[in-house]
Amino acid sequence: MHADNTRLARPVNEHEDHILGPKRAPITLVEYGSYDCPHCRAAHERIAAVRTRLGNRLRYVFRHRPIPGSDLAQRAAELVEMAPTPEQFWKAHVALMTRSESLTEDDLHYVAAQLGVDAATGHSEMRAAAKARVARDVESATASGVKFTPTFFINGRRYDGAWDESSFADAMLGTLGYKVRVAALSFAAWAPSTGILLLVATLLAVVISNSPFASSFEALWRTPFQLAFGNAAFELTLREWIDDALLSVFFLVVGLEIKRELTVGHLASRASAALPIAAAIGGMALPALLYVLVVPSGPWTHGWAVPMSTDTAFAIALIAMLGHRVPVELRIFLTAAAIVDDIGAILVVALFYAEGVELRWLVAAALFTVLLVMLNRSGVYRVFPYFAVGIALWASVHAAGLHATLAGVILAACIPARPPADYATLARQADAILTDEARRQEEQLRHGPSEPALRALDAINDRLMSPNERLLRTVFPQSSFIVLPIFALANAGVEMTSEVLAGHGALILAISLGLVVGKPLGFLAAAALAVRLGVAEKPEGYSWRQLAGAGALAGIGFTMALFIAGQAYALETEFAAAKIAVFAASSVSAAIGIALLWKLEAAEPVELGLDSAPSTRSS
Repeated sequence: MHADNTRLARPVNEHEDHILGPKRAPITLVEYGSYDCPHCRAAHERIAAVRTRLGNRLRYVFRHRPIPGSDLAQRAAELVEMAPTPEQFWKAHVALMTRSESLTEDDLHYVAAQLGVDAATGHSEMRAAAKARVARDVESATASGVKFTPTFFINGRRYDGAWDESSFADAMLGTLGYKVRVAALSFAAWAPSTGILLLVATLLAVVISNSPFASSFEALWRTPFQLAFGNAAFELTLREWIDDALLSVFFLVVGLEIKRELTVGHLASRASAALPIAAAIGGMALPALLYVLVVPSGPWTHGWAVPMSTDTAFAIALIAMLGHRVPVELRIFLTAAAIVDDIGAILVVALFYAEGVELRWLVAAALFTVLLVMLNRSGVYRVFPYFAVGIALWASVHAAGLHATLAGVILAACIPARPPADYATLARQADAILTDEARRQEEQLRHGPSEPALRALDAINDRLMSPNERLLRTVFPQSSFIVLPIFALANAGVEMTSEVLAGHGALILAISLGLVVGKPLGFLAAAALAVRLGVAEKPEGYSWRQLAGAGALAGIGFTMALFIAGQAYALETEFAAAKIAVFAASSVSAAIGIALLWKLEAAEPVELGLDSAPSTRSS
């Protein structure tokens, strides 16, 4: 299993740890620190204040994590570990943290004299034991996901808040606001959370749709809402606002992910992109073909794209739940294939599911697109100008008769995705600014960092993340935890009646075959063909059976499948039958995918007779 990097990997042990406070204290604060770290020295004062405030309710534990590459920090950690008693350890600890402005050789000699040991050599057995104890702390720091010092853990969970006394106390006392915030962040950080929330919303919609409240539930989504600007008015039902406006946020996120993958991600190079592109194309083409072969000619044929798409949220949620049974390489492959799948779905919606086009509004949309491109080419890295033009673009696309959600994709394509920043240089710049500000902290009539320093740090932060990455980080939670569940509530409800099932057998069969059979077969066949032709190479990290399992998970169609079904079928009973097919087929696909991936196994390069395929890997 993968370690949870927000949890303390090694529990506090009375015999192995340095502890201040009673054993049964309700609050345990563990610090990973370094004596050569100025931030640890600053936090030391805050810890003392919190210990004074909380008294016997707090148990404080210090563990070593010397700054990598700092010989002085390493020797200081080993020196205090040679203290013969806990009392002498804590005296040495406080001395090293507070005796001078920054750690010096003189501090080490002073503490060594207090401990009665030689700072340079010391007793060989004593020094070996000290080295081992420091190494053990460093090992536990790595296992706990510690990246910098100081890092704090409160009752076993990493604390990522501010280090001031008030923030520390709120976290350790477990105020209601802090508990709610931690619970929300923990759920959001859990990989399957998006899929689970989507599933809950879907089941809730189905239950309500088959309850006495069904008519009121449906009436809610049909409620009209109007935006008025003077004499001009814009009116949509609540469901249309969700499907046309709110879902644009989801399409924006999809577009941002696509651009990131194409520029700096897994689809940026031909070698890494070839296999997922081939698999995704096969996984889109075969389901559509099976649908057309099963469905009789007529109005239903317009729904050929329904079984084409993969619901990334559900697929990734299941992969996360499977944990170590799914190799990292296979996760990367499925994510990249899902991105290609999203590109295909977006193109299908734009080309085949648009209504009658209004030329003047189409021209307006084109002009707004040109303006977005100009912002990009002019090096505008602030998000607000893109957002303002994006709203106008959305209104133009909607008025033109195209599906308004396409505006989200166009907007995402125009938002800059710069190459990764030079982190080392920016870190040195930020450190120089903070060091200079720290020297001035004792000046009279000075109450904090200067505005020029804050602006400089803000500029560094802007450079660390591209506008694409910044917007994706901001919008992704809204898309995952608000937009998609609301979309599911508004669209997933289906009344399970004989009228829905009667006369729609071919439609249900076509969608089910496309998702359950077409997706994995198309996925696997296209990938195998690409490898056989030498166009792509399968990584050794996963087997063909595991790739087939990923293909089965790709048969989980939900968000885009329901979205396209809503555009393809004119009658409510047809749409309802399509929903039932999508739900049933997605459930079966999930079960097959889990079954194929459940058994741990090594890669099988000889399967499918593909071991002799020419390699495209460069020497």
